[in-house]
Amino acid sequence: MQLVVARIGRAHGIKGEVTVEVRTDEPELRLAPGAVLATDPASAGPLTIETGRVHSGRLLLRFEGVTDRTAAEALRNTLLIADVDPDELPEEEDEYYDHQLIDLDVVTEDGTEVGRITEISHLPSQDLFIVERADGSEVMIPFVAEIVTEIDLEEQRAVIAPPPGLIDDRAEIASARGEEGSDAGSGGAAADGGSGGSGEAS
Repeated sequence: MQLVVARIGRAHGIKGEVTVEVRTDEPELRLAPGAVLATDPASAGPLTIETGRVHSGRLLLRFEGVTDRTAAEALRNTLLIADVDPDELPEEEDEYYDHQLIDLDVVTEDGTEVGRITEISHLPSQDLFIVERADGSEVMIPFVAEIVTEIDLEEQRAVIAPPPGLIDDRAEIASARGEEGSDAGSGGAAADGGSGGSGEAS
């Protein structure tokens, strides 16, 4: 199975390095020196990682054969794709790859159907499930233990305990506004990983 593990950003310096938007929880494995990655567009690759380092909180990569800023800039917005065994699991317990989570049915703890996961959004503070509802609308659900209480891959479902206002447009908005910190999007607990950040983007 091929999974997107990063997107190449702008060139850094004049020696061929590029910034990288990481889309995997295991960059030390997927983006290690020596890794050979397919690309989208395919004409840009395959690319072999020569060196990698972190600078000011950003991962910088240099690829074999890319030796100057012009060549590096030509790779901007290219997606890096790794071959991953579909049965492979993340090393950490309670972590999941994106392809395991996409298309899971989302239900509340009382069995109410919410929708289907169509995308995982990886934000600096937390991951979000993008869930498509039956009427075609979308709702964003923070992937933290307090809200996502169970991932059942055998049953192909994610069970959630949504706080007021997260999935119900008719929730008591005035009440939610009156209680500081009760807003569903305030997922401060995400920093500890909660139920485990999801992995590579599909």
